[in-house]
Amino acid sequence: MQLDPVDRLVLDEWDAAGGASDRVVVVDAPELAAEVAARGVPTLAFCDDIRDERRLPHAVTVVTPDAALSPAPTVALLRLPKALGALDEVAGWLARDADPDLALFAGGRIKHLTRGMNDVLARHFAEVSASLGRQKSRVLRGRRPTPAPATWPRSRRHDDLDLTVSAHGATFAGAAVDPGTRLLLASLDAIARDPAERAADIGSGNGVIAALLARRIPGARVDAVDTSWAGVEATRETAAANGLDLAVHRDDGLAPFPDHSLDLVVTNPPFHVGTAKESTATLAMFADAARVLRPGGRFWCVFNSHLPWARALGDLGPTRIVTRSPKYTLTRTVAR
Repeated sequence: MQLDPVDRLVLDEWDAAGGASDRVVVVDAPELAAEVAARGVPTLAFCDDIRDERRLPHAVTVVTPDAALSPAPTVALLRLPKALGALDEVAGWLARDADPDLALFAGGRIKHLTRGMNDVLARHFAEVSASLGRQKSRVLRGRRPTPAPATWPRSRRHDDLDLTVSAHGATFAGAAVDPGTRLLLASLDAIARDPAERAADIGSGNGVIAALLARRIPGARVDAVDTSWAGVEATRETAAANGLDLAVHRDDGLAPFPDHSLDLVVTNPPFHVGTAKESTATLAMFADAARVLRPGGRFWCVFNSHLPWARALGDLGPTRIVTRSPKYTLTRTVAR
């Protein structure tokens, strides 16, 4: 199996420290998990993105941060996440549930590493150090975990929306409402004006859009979908905190929906996967909308104004720009 330079350095750092363990947990690194399992080592793994989780081999046991690790790992191998909150939640989980002698090896590209990552790890490990750089990559090491009560998920009250919003460490925008979503919500009356028996929020994040759709379209079934474990859990918690009924799915794009089953799709989709700019999954979702929307169904999308996505949306049906700010554009498309 071909490992990239970050995974290879993480593995080599573990090997240099002894490399022998009967209990390993791997976070957000499916190829690394497969390599460890191939050595015959009992391997636990957590991937926030379900697309990564689906690449794990059958020999790996899938775990999530809301459940205790059992048996307690003695080694943790991580890909450093982009968000410090995501690192804080995972490091806290490992420090609480792992063996007291846990050794943590967390790798990333040097250009994406920050001093804040060391500071976050130092909240959960008494000893934090860094490897030498190699192939533009580096590993942060943690030893002697210092368990503390969980501080995730977190919530925030937004009085202007009459909404309590929940977030996990890797949830997009945390418990805030990002500017793109704000632009979309300014047109919520228009979105809710057309009748809809079934609506969906794709890439639900902290659940703000899905929750407000459920509130503004009485009687409609509202589904929320996200690839991220942190997004799905936050959406469920936001719905529960506000007494709203949502059908929440951890899946990829429009995959959960049968043909011609939706009247309305609303989305503030990502154009990054981790630290890399990537629009492939979003453009595939645009194309798939022709399958799941009923003729005349509406597709509302907010995206960064520099992205040339309006052309792809035009393939779905007549598309118009509803509003635009210097950074964001909101479009409405009617399915053919």
